[in-house]
Amino acid sequence: MIEDDWWEATRERRLLVQRCSCGHAQHYPRDLCTRCGGTDLAFAEASGRGSVDSFTVVHRAPSPDVETPYVIARVRLAEGPIVLTRLAGPGPWTCDDPVRLGWRPLPDGRNLPIFVKDA
Repeated sequence: MIEDDWWEATRERRLLVQRCSCGHAQHYPRDLCTRCGGTDLAFAEASGRGSVDSFTVVHRAPSPDVETPYVIARVRLAEGPIVLTRLAGPGPWTCDDPVRLGWRPLPDGRNLPIFVKDA
């Protein structure tokens, strides 16, 4: 599956976006291009740079093992796609803050992409 390749790349701390032969870049991985409907898609490594598009601070945990508060954001990657992610590090956060890629290890060896302020 396409998603398996994406998750495997996170083991090496590589963030992948899909590129279509029409030039469009997209995230999350799909079988079809969201611009042209084409199927000629390949993965490309993202730069890890972007900016905060929108965010919210979560104060009520979805389960008892999740620490609050935490920040969920839409980050627009330099390559164009938007990623729904967590922001890490001290606030305050504002829209258009420049961010760079960071990683949060998962128990199975994969890593979850997160973003931190870019100085």
